[in-house]
Amino acid sequence: MYKVKIYGAGSIGNHLAHAARHLGWKVDICDVDNNALSRTKNDIYPSRYGSWDNDIGLYLNDEVSSSGYDLIFIGTPPDSHISLALSAITEKPKLILIEKPICEPSLKDSQMLIEHANKNNVKILVGYDHVVAKSTEKFCELIKNKNMGDIETLDVEFREHWGGIFNAHPWLAGPSDSYLGFWQRGGGATGEHSHAINLWQHMSSVLGAGRIDKVSAMLNYVENNNLYYDKLASLNVRTENGLVGRIVQDVVTSPPRKWARAQGSGGYAEWCCGNQPNQDTINWGNNSDGENSYTIEKTRPDDFIREMEHIGDIVEEVIYKSPISIEKGLDTMLVVAAAHLSNKEDRVVTIDYSKGYSLEALSPH
Repeated sequence: MYKVKIYGAGSIGNHLAHAARHLGWKVDICDVDNNALSRTKNDIYPSRYGSWDNDIGLYLNDEVSSSGYDLIFIGTPPDSHISLALSAITEKPKLILIEKPICEPSLKDSQMLIEHANKNNVKILVGYDHVVAKSTEKFCELIKNKNMGDIETLDVEFREHWGGIFNAHPWLAGPSDSYLGFWQRGGGATGEHSHAINLWQHMSSVLGAGRIDKVSAMLNYVENNNLYYDKLASLNVRTENGLVGRIVQDVVTSPPRKWARAQGSGGYAEWCCGNQPNQDTINWGNNSDGENSYTIEKTRPDDFIREMEHIGDIVEEVIYKSPISIEKGLDTMLVVAAAHLSNKEDRVVTIDYSKGYSLEALSPH
C-alpha cells in the first residue's frame, strides 16, 4: 500500500484522493486554506462519492509531514507547480504527479525541475489522463496498424465551455477568481484545455511522426481590468517528420466537443470523448471493412482510477516508459508557449528541442 500526499483540496485533489483510495492507498490531503479542507470533507467528496472517507487525512501545508510519502500529487494552480515539485523532490518519493498544465507559458524553472528530478532519480508524471484512457489506446492501435493506410493528417479539438469547471468549483464566482482567467498563469484555452495539444503530440508519437517543430497560431484574447485569457486557440502544426495537422482549444463551446480524427490514404479513425453521457466512442472505416464503431463505458472518476493504475504500473516497473512523463508534459508547454508567441508575432514559430525547456527554444520567423 502506497502512502500519498496530495497538495490542493480543490476538484482535482478530490478526484486524485478518491482514485488513490479506490486502490487501497493511504491518502493525506493538504492545502493552504482551512476552508478548502472543510469543503472537501463536508461537501465535495461526499457529494461526488457518496460519503466522506475517514481514512483520509486533512492538513494545512505547514502542518503536514515532509517525509514518509511514496507518492506526491500536486493539484494546485499551475503557477505553484514547479516550486512545490522542487520541494517535493527533496522528500525522495517514488513518484510525483503534477496536474496539467505543468507550468506557466513562461516555462520558468522547467529545465531546472527536470534536471533536479533526474539527479535525484525521482519520476515525475503530468496529469494528462486522456492519454492513458482506454479509448485513446484503442484509437492509437487503429492508426498504428496501417489498416487505413498511411496517415496523412491529424486533427484534435478540445472545445468546452468552462461553465462545467465553475460548476465543479462553486466557491469561485468566475475566471477572475482563479488562475483560469489569466493565460500567463497557465489558464485560458491554451492552458486549461491543453489536453488537445498533448493528445495530438501523443498520437503523432505513436505514428512515428516525431515532435511538433512548427507552430502557426491564431488566438482570441479577452482582456479587461480583471481578466486576460485566450478564449479560443487555433493551431496549425507540423512535426519533425512532416506530419501536418490542426489543434483547436476553446472555453466557449457548448455542448462540448472533445474529438480527434486521423485521416489515412485508405480510411479514417475518429476519437470522441464523452459524446454520450459516461461513454467514449471510436469510429473508423476503410476501403475493405466499411464503417465500424466501438464504445467504452466509463465515468469521470474512472478516468482518474485509470490514471492511478498507470502510476502504480510505473512505480512497480510493470511499465518503464510513460506517455504522461514530465518530458511529454513539457513538450506540450513548449507548444503552448509557441502558440502565444506565434499569435503575437503573426509568424510561424520553430521549436528547437536541443535548447531545453525554456523560451530560448522558440524562434519566430
